[in-house]
Amino acid sequence: MVLLNELLWFFLVFFLSATVLSGYLSWLNIQHLKTHGRQIPSDFGGRIKQITLARMSDYTVDSTRLRSFNSIVDDGFLLLILLSGVLPRYAEILEESNLPFVAKALLFLAVPGAVSGIVNIPFDLYGTFVIEKRYGFSTTTFRLWCIDFVKSLLISIFIISFLLSCFFILLSVAPETWWIWSWLFFSIFQIVALWLYPVLIAPLFNKYEPVADHNLKRSIVSLVERAGLKTKAVLQVDAGKRSRHSNAYFTGFGRTKRIVLYDTLIASHSTDEILAVLAHEIGHWKKKHIIKKLIIIGVVSLLVFYLFWRLLDWTLMYRTFGFEVNLPYAGLFLLSALTGPVVFFLKPVDSLISRKYERQADDYTKDLIGSTRALSEALMRLAENNLANLHPHPLYAWFYYSHPPLVDRIGYLRSLENGQPSNTVSVPASD
Repeated sequence: MVLLNELLWFFLVFFLSATVLSGYLSWLNIQHLKTHGRQIPSDFGGRIKQITLARMSDYTVDSTRLRSFNSIVDDGFLLLILLSGVLPRYAEILEESNLPFVAKALLFLAVPGAVSGIVNIPFDLYGTFVIEKRYGFSTTTFRLWCIDFVKSLLISIFIISFLLSCFFILLSVAPETWWIWSWLFFSIFQIVALWLYPVLIAPLFNKYEPVADHNLKRSIVSLVERAGLKTKAVLQVDAGKRSRHSNAYFTGFGRTKRIVLYDTLIASHSTDEILAVLAHEIGHWKKKHIIKKLIIIGVVSLLVFYLFWRLLDWTLMYRTFGFEVNLPYAGLFLLSALTGPVVFFLKPVDSLISRKYERQADDYTKDLIGSTRALSEALMRLAENNLANLHPHPLYAWFYYSHPPLVDRIGYLRSLENGQPSNTVSVPASD
């Protein structure tokens, strides 16, 4: 039975504060868009039609409302699981069985994971087949969606089960130092996953093949060589069979490093624009942003593993949520729930770092190509094609955006083009 003590009240206040703030920021962003969403930014004059701007606003409102409602429902089910007393009873049943410790742990954690997955299915379906279809993005079929869902589910179950099994084995054999070994294992696993993803997992969902346009490929290879990078894999992916959204990215690590272009990007952008987008991505590699992010994740995960080790035997935590016995696998879930709001409130820090990296990558584009005009054109075309939000609320952007807001970003790129880099620190851009 759940105990109404200070720990529970503190958690509820903290948890609900995160939920309320998340909903408030979404509402604030929507209201800001309703007020300013029909205003064409000066830098977009002649590029965006009023009817397109209206569709941008409507798409942002619909997408934001869906994400916000999904988040609220997800939080509600998490609270229900924590406060209903179901998990303590389930743990008792598992402990009465003759199953190995690792099997008990995996079966216990499978329940909240399954609930979360089931809750998200209707939202994913609605987003894909209602909102994305309504605005002309989704090209996927229900059959393809089901195939992707099953593949993703099986891959997730395998990876999560493998990681958790290793963690609990280490906890069993080295109860005092498991957190160090688990952190080392997690760090190595991240690098290996980054290396294997392009050649092992990504091809399970899409077809990757060499860029068909030989002139474009030669231009890309020349750009990469000029940047001092070594990669012979310049690929295009059949992203258009699922969505008309456009993108380009670098992926992989070491010998699996490759450049990937969406077929939709190749079809809708000029060669100069594609090269500018890739120059920006190259900037992330040259500025070592991936390595820096891995280091940040490594430091943060080390602190998390240490914290979990220190609190895993915290009797008050178990009793508060109805557990009569201190069970490590239950403790892992409870600690994850307790620290969830902390992760949410630290989101602006992650966003700030990411925006800084994006600005540096934009600077590198000017250094590599000698101009930012093509990147500005590419970003404006991407904004139009993807119906990006040109008027995010500053607070929402500051909290969530991983890129500088698009209007601010275009202004900065044009200041670089004119040889007058802006000193303005702007708030985030749309995803």
